[in-house]
Amino acid sequence: MTTRAMTPGVLAYRFADRSLVWTVALTLGGALLTSVFAQFEIPMWPVPITGQTLAVLVAGAALGMRIGVASQILYLIMGLVNAPVFSGGGFGVEHFVGPTVGYLIGFPIAAGLVGWLAEKRLDRTVMTAIVTFVLGTILIYATGMAGLMVVLDYGVAEAFAVGVVPFLIGGVIKAAIAATVLPLAWRLTDS
Repeated sequence: MTTRAMTPGVLAYRFADRSLVWTVALTLGGALLTSVFAQFEIPMWPVPITGQTLAVLVAGAALGMRIGVASQILYLIMGLVNAPVFSGGGFGVEHFVGPTVGYLIGFPIAAGLVGWLAEKRLDRTVMTAIVTFVLGTILIYATGMAGLMVVLDYGVAEAFAVGVVPFLIGGVIKAAIAATVLPLAWRLTDS
């Protein structure tokens, strides 16, 4: 049985067929990757610096739009049903009503955008990949800011100061890592 969820133009298609079993496995793999990278954290308030965004970007690009989004939705569901997948082994509904809600909501959206751009072959060179991953990062920051504005009643300037500025250097580093790894993976699979 095949599924139309996996797009032939993404990296995962190089290693898996379009069967339902592979689709489920890749979806779970993207969710688990994000949960592992969430444990790399630097505690801060109101939101810690984590490796999650790198995993979201890589999952989106490697899995494509549909499976990338599905993997991040599964990640959120896992945390909602008390699997310790969020930063610091966190879980539960409090993450969806607290300062992290905007970032969490941004994960599937960013994975979808990055996955869609990867399907358009924008993950194949470092230059196009960096643009792809920076756009995904900006999207996560924008939803994160919106969450801070709603949950903590911050204005735009305050939400930007605490919800984006501390993450800029790390965001650039993560986007650069992803923009190096994905084109390299494509080159290695072409040989």
